[in-house]
Amino acid sequence: MPHELNNPCAPSVLAELRAGTHSLHVALEKRLPFFSDRLDLPLYRRLLAAYFGFYQAIEHSLQCSAWVPPGFDLHARLKTPALEQDLQALNINPQTLALCPSLPALHSQASVLGVLYVLEGATLGGNVLRKQVAEHLALDAHNGCAFLYVYGEATGRNWKSFLDFLNAVPLDAQARTQAVEAACSTFSCFEQWLERQEVLL
Repeated sequence: MPHELNNPCAPSVLAELRAGTHSLHVALEKRLPFFSDRLDLPLYRRLLAAYFGFYQAIEHSLQCSAWVPPGFDLHARLKTPALEQDLQALNINPQTLALCPSLPALHSQASVLGVLYVLEGATLGGNVLRKQVAEHLALDAHNGCAFLYVYGEATGRNWKSFLDFLNAVPLDAQARTQAVEAACSTFSCFEQWLERQEVLL
């Protein structure tokens, strides 16, 4: 109902997204090999190829969707070009890679926001992973690690601007539920895809 939009006692959409995805987020994080002793260049190459398969598919889906909220600059947030740059630096042809066939449904602005919450949050976390990759594999934005630092020095600012945008979109209780469901679906689809690509711990 309309009064729910401005109810000061209602949790924010950000709070609901964080709470709703927490267990999935933690479970996936534990299985990613970035901090594992197993991480070497061959595994990293396979990992990036798997990431490309998911990001290419989901970003194409977003670009084709009629539900991206007005005023959101999706093009400026795309990660696939950075992944393509990394793959080419690592002598992998992106056009030869499989794409993820199972993606979250985009049937409302709220569902798009749920997906974007996961993708933008992953970009924020990528800054930590970048330092690990730089230290252990001696890679940077020029030779295979552009994706993990795709926003560069603007990473924090871009996350804050996304949260500002997220909080500015009026979402009732049903829409917030849709956002959380889409975010959870994004985590699940991503983990299942990485599992099939055999790059998880």
